[in-house]
Amino acid sequence: MTAATKDRLDPVTFEVLRNLFEYTCARMTTVLQKSSFSPVLAEMVDFSNAIYDADLQLLCQAANCPVHLAAMKFSAEAVLERFGPDDINEGDVFVLNDPYQGGTHIPDMTFTIPVFHHGVLLGYAVSRGHWMDLGGGAPGGYAWGNHITTEGLRLPPLKIFRNGEVNEDLLAIILNNTRTPHFVRGDLQAHLGALRAAESELCAAAERYGIDTVTTAMKEIQAYTERVVRKSIERIPDGEYEAEDYADTDGFSENITVNVKLTIKGSEILVDFAGSDPQCEGAINSPYANTVSAVFYSLQFFLAPEVPQNQGMFNPISIKLPDDCWLNAKWPAPTIGCTTITSSKITSAIWQALAKAIPEQVTGSTFADCNGIFVAVRDETGQSNVFADLPAGGWGGTPFNDGMNVTQDPLGNCMNLPAEVAELLFPVAYEAFELRKDSAGSGRHRGGVGAVFKMRFLGNAEVGMETSRTKEGSPGVNGGQRSTVQRLTRIGTDESTEVIGGLTPNGQWINPLIAGFPFKAGETFMFESTGGGGWGNPLDRPPGDVLEDVLDEYISIETAQRDYGVVIDSKSMVLDEDATAKYRDNRR
Repeated sequence: MTAATKDRLDPVTFEVLRNLFEYTCARMTTVLQKSSFSPVLAEMVDFSNAIYDADLQLLCQAANCPVHLAAMKFSAEAVLERFGPDDINEGDVFVLNDPYQGGTHIPDMTFTIPVFHHGVLLGYAVSRGHWMDLGGGAPGGYAWGNHITTEGLRLPPLKIFRNGEVNEDLLAIILNNTRTPHFVRGDLQAHLGALRAAESELCAAAERYGIDTVTTAMKEIQAYTERVVRKSIERIPDGEYEAEDYADTDGFSENITVNVKLTIKGSEILVDFAGSDPQCEGAINSPYANTVSAVFYSLQFFLAPEVPQNQGMFNPISIKLPDDCWLNAKWPAPTIGCTTITSSKITSAIWQALAKAIPEQVTGSTFADCNGIFVAVRDETGQSNVFADLPAGGWGGTPFNDGMNVTQDPLGNCMNLPAEVAELLFPVAYEAFELRKDSAGSGRHRGGVGAVFKMRFLGNAEVGMETSRTKEGSPGVNGGQRSTVQRLTRIGTDESTEVIGGLTPNGQWINPLIAGFPFKAGETFMFESTGGGGWGNPLDRPPGDVLEDVLDEYISIETAQRDYGVVIDSKSMVLDEDATAKYRDNRR
């Protein structure tokens, strides 16, 4: 006897299958991380996994990279459009990375497998991972050119496995177009393992509970999530709320702007990007799928993040994008910085707009970037090694507490590359990864602090990097202040310093998007990340908390007085309460 009735499941079966779907995605993640070859997957977790029903509606996703997750549906749709239902068979696995067909930037390879049970299509499993290098004009594809061809090999929807057998011709093409062929075959097998894990779990569920019960659960879970999300939207006051943010540069022009207007009406949200800048020349254009993904994860932080993560989260949200817009990239616009620079600026703009609607709930902006560093360095044999790192910054202050220190931006749940792994595998020495004093935005609840990152090269190297927030720091909300700016520096073997991106000591600004920047053996690359924006008036922060920040070396004594009106004796390191009260009275 099936647990499904004509209309719905009993609550116990509903909950069992909900957890089974979540476990399926979690198992995909474990398999991929433990079996992948490249550190960017195995150590930095720059990948995502999800399952979809037979209608390609999101059923569940793992807690991987939010900027991947909503976009992956468009990749699966491109597969279906290219091949059609008659040419999608058991044992097939599809690959694509085309930014204009559901991809994001070229390094993100997306794999899709149809899941059949006794010949009946149950759904699809999708796995997307950042592959270390797919060619292009600089290591990792970070060439910062003005055409998509500078970024590497662009694949339309293709079959990488047919009837369970790998397409050796396609694999040979990929191997011929990468600086890291030693990673490719292993990473491909890791993605296949993740997809097979999902296939196994979904088929086992259908075998145990019956296809009708499983498919009923798929639709009921999505409907449940949509009901909860709509109720959350109804708690936001109806109205129109606007804000903007910008990327410092695309490498050719400066201050590329995101304009967003949120229209809240009942249980629905319209996100309108009218007024945003047109498609730009440089490589930060965002494909439609990437922009949609950024919108969805940005809003879910403040709607119903606790509910099952599925298509029901997205149904109440609609998006309006101008045709000629850097957030709606068309061929041949380059897109390498879309997931890292652009999506985070979309998030920041949306959060600033929400601050006008629900100021008691929204946080200050994060450091709003990924700060991806992409390095090619030669060892003593002359062999070139390519790897990446992601030195994070701080999150914004919240209505309840200070922002998180040195935490990856909301766009990804990625990790930095452990120093021990980097030094074991590559000819580099990590000299510092430490908290950066005075990097956070001041506020009643201050932003989290950023970091100082130093990497010394043991061989000649080329460095690429994407970053922003080098002109202004992360904006605060409700009276909170901006954080400091980010900066890239080369330190010579004689300890001399040269700013190679951001603001120099004399106030000159240098383009921070570097590609193949040369370093000699023994030189050090230093990056200073910023903190998050503050929340609330800094003069409302309890003096004791300010003193603790000084003692913890999060802020200096000078910042304590200048921003917070708190006077601290530099010799005894104790609070001068009378001077503080007088100073604050004069400031208010």
